Amino acid sequence: MKRTIALFLGSLALAGSALAQAPASADQYAAITAALPANQRADATVIKWKPDFTYDTLKKGTNKMVCYDRSGFPLQQPFSIECTSLTNLDRVAQNLKAEATGDKAKSEAMLAEMEKNGTRVKPEYGSVWFHLMGPDKDHPRTHMTVALPGATTASTGLPDKAGTGGAWIMNAGTTTAHLMVPGE
Repeated sequence: MKRTIALFLGSLALAGSALAQAPASADQYAAITAALPANQRADATVIKWKPDFTYDTLKKGTNKMVCYDRSGFPLQQPFSIECTSLTNLDRVAQNLKAEATGDKAKSEAMLAEMEKNGTRVKPEYGSVWFHLMGPDKDHPRTHMTVALPGATTASTGLPDKAGTGGAWIMNAGTTTAHLMVPGE
C-alpha cells in the first residue's frame, strides 16, 4: 500500500512538473513581453523565476532581451512585468532574493550590504530595464531606466538630483546608478 501511494505521489509530481514546463501560448508570451518596445518583443527570451532564484527558459529569443513576470512577488505590485538584458539575470536573482524577505527595509539593507562588501552584481552598463506594472493588467504604468553602474555627475555631466527638467542619475556612484528620464 505504501509503495502504491509513493508511486502515485511520484507520478503526480512528474505530471505537475510536466505541466509547469509546458510551453506557454503566444498570448502568454505577448503578455510577458508587453513591457518591451514592439520591435523587440518577438525576439526576446522569456523566463519563469523559480523559488530558489534560478529560472526556466520558456522561450529562447534571438536578441539580448529577457522578460519575466514578477506579478505578486514580494515587494512587487500585483501586476509586474520586467524586461532587461540577459546579462543582468544574476543581478535580478540578487534583487529577488533580497525582496523575498517581504520587508522593504530588510531588502534594502541586504542589497546595501552586498554593495558595501563588493558582492553586488553590476548590471550591464547602458542596459535598459523596462517595467510594466500596476494594481492589475488593465491599469499598468510603464517605467524605463538605463543602468549606469558607477556613474557620477563628474563622469557623465548629468545631475544626480531630479528637478532640473532633464535626465538625471539616481544612486550615483553605486552599482545601482541609473539614468532617470522625466515622465518615465
